[in-house]
Amino acid sequence: MQENVIVSHRGARYEIGRRPGFYGIWPSGAARFQPIEWWPETADGWQAAWSRFTEVERRRAIHPAGQPSVPAVERSRRAIVAAALLAIGVAVGSAGLFPGYFGGTSLVQQADQVVPHVIYLAVWAASAVLIVLGGTRQRTGALLGAGTSIVTLGFFVADVGNVVSGGAHLAAGLVLSLIGWAACAAGSVLAIRHGGDGSPGRPRTLETTLTVGLAAAAGLGTAIAFAPAWDRFTLRTVAGTSQTVTAGNAFANPALVIAGDVAVMVALVAVVIAASAWRPTRQGVFLLAGAIAPMAAQAISAVIQISQAPSPLQFGIPPAQAAGVGLTISSGLTLAFWIYCGFVGALVLTGALMFSTPESPPPPPVPVPEITEGASPTRAVPTG
Repeated sequence: MQENVIVSHRGARYEIGRRPGFYGIWPSGAARFQPIEWWPETADGWQAAWSRFTEVERRRAIHPAGQPSVPAVERSRRAIVAAALLAIGVAVGSAGLFPGYFGGTSLVQQADQVVPHVIYLAVWAASAVLIVLGGTRQRTGALLGAGTSIVTLGFFVADVGNVVSGGAHLAAGLVLSLIGWAACAAGSVLAIRHGGDGSPGRPRTLETTLTVGLAAAAGLGTAIAFAPAWDRFTLRTVAGTSQTVTAGNAFANPALVIAGDVAVMVALVAVVIAASAWRPTRQGVFLLAGAIAPMAAQAISAVIQISQAPSPLQFGIPPAQAAGVGLTISSGLTLAFWIYCGFVGALVLTGALMFSTPESPPPPPVPVPEITEGASPTRAVPTG
């Protein structure tokens, strides 16, 4: 019989832990006896032991020894509820594309507006499918949906701000889209809470520290480049006069719209940092992907919008007056937009780096202090 055994993680069939002098793997519940495999009590030994443990044990069944696993039936029930909320949100959000969003104009009548919403809905739909598939895919699906839900909240706040400020009229499309967002956000949160282990952690190696730093810099750069004007218009008359104006500055809006845009920027940076520090690392990639999707959608929307012929009415000039002076309007994108695209690309590269990084094992079990005869023990000695 073995003494002073500390079991750190358990699975359905095996458990891993430490006995003075080595790390070992035991059949579940048999840590008092001889391990079936063991390695020296070194950093490399723990790395090898954990690698072997994740080979012989199903990853979705592994949990810390002090944390009871959720029964499979209960986990499945919660996953179904979470996926159902996401499916309802996608259905309601899809219905919101067709009625008027601001006044009588629907999203499907505005290509630059409907594309981002379709991208949000596609991500949430993928999240629901992954959650239904279960296992590790449930967790990745939950993180994917949560990343999009957190970042897009600010966009919907900005849309509501347009209504509150009097710049638009509340319509059924906006109401349905808000309900759809709420359902998808609730489903993502429910799936994260009951989808298994995983959370942001302090970087333990130089490589992970650099990854977090790179992600934070790319996220902050994306947030900053999101604020300036992206659209550039040049107005020319037949007389040879011209004027260049820009549009789209996030801080040239009513207060509540600005608050929504700021919420997007803050949420993006927070989610990016949490994703890069997430353990297991490959789960964090999906949280990052969920945050990148709506920001990439904004860039696509800007390209679509600038490709459409601008109207003189956008600049307060009646069409008849514009025709009288031979006014022509050309459009383009500012340097800030291309800087923004560069930072979004950096976020994508960060995700690829995270996905290719080998998973590091959790910290090894803490050695049990020896208890001398007559001394008072300072902690209980677990034996499995």
